[in-house]
Amino acid sequence: MWTRGYLKERAKNVLRVSYWKAFLVSIILGFAGAEGGSSGGNRSFINSQGNIDNFPDGEAAIGYLILVLVIVGIVLLFGFAFRIFLGYPLEIGGRRFFIENAQLEGQTSTDLNTLGFAFKKERYMDIIKAMLYKGVLNFLWYLLLIIPGIVKSYAYMMVPYILAENPNIGYKRALELSDQMTYGHKLNIFVLRLSFFGWYFLGVMCCCVGVIFVVPYENATMAELYLVLKGQAIDKEICSREEFWPEIMTPQQGFNEFQ
Repeated sequence: MWTRGYLKERAKNVLRVSYWKAFLVSIILGFAGAEGGSSGGNRSFINSQGNIDNFPDGEAAIGYLILVLVIVGIVLLFGFAFRIFLGYPLEIGGRRFFIENAQLEGQTSTDLNTLGFAFKKERYMDIIKAMLYKGVLNFLWYLLLIIPGIVKSYAYMMVPYILAENPNIGYKRALELSDQMTYGHKLNIFVLRLSFFGWYFLGVMCCCVGVIFVVPYENATMAELYLVLKGQAIDKEICSREEFWPEIMTPQQGFNEFQ
């Protein structure tokens, strides 16, 4: 069984020579996958004397409401389109960067061109299909109940990493494999991610700026976790090495001691 200390130590070794590249990739990942939001002041229809004589009549209020709904709808559609057609491929490229970086074990760093990995035509649509399927399925689980949604989000957590190795593996197989890889590990993965809370808290104390400097550390650690889980899945014959791109192989050094 893997341990948090083992994964984090490997991540630190990798980041010693590639931190700033990992930092840039992490920012791009956040930009590609972050939930958008907008804010603005609410317009007041109350005059300086506290009267409400300037409040719009019924027809005007309906007009304002329709206009707001149209604008919100357009913004949401744009956000969904951005996330699906640009965010998903960037996320896969970012995960591949961290996987390849982990493979180098701190000896050198991966080229940033890896971010464009998913945009090649023979990979692009398969990645979009698999990630969209994952997102819709997870959303449906959240509609059922919050707890099942959270559990399934952990079950499907390895899908982007699987697609980063083999984007043509198929959307059903990617989810099935991720579910099998994380089986029995979900609580440990939750604790692993929770272990970064202290670092994020310190980042928040530093005017919130420090938070972004912790993200590469977590991303590198999660890539290490994926490689270990993949190695265990191969050993258990849940999957085969042939299902993944031959240029990315699971590192065996240091793994056997955690069987």
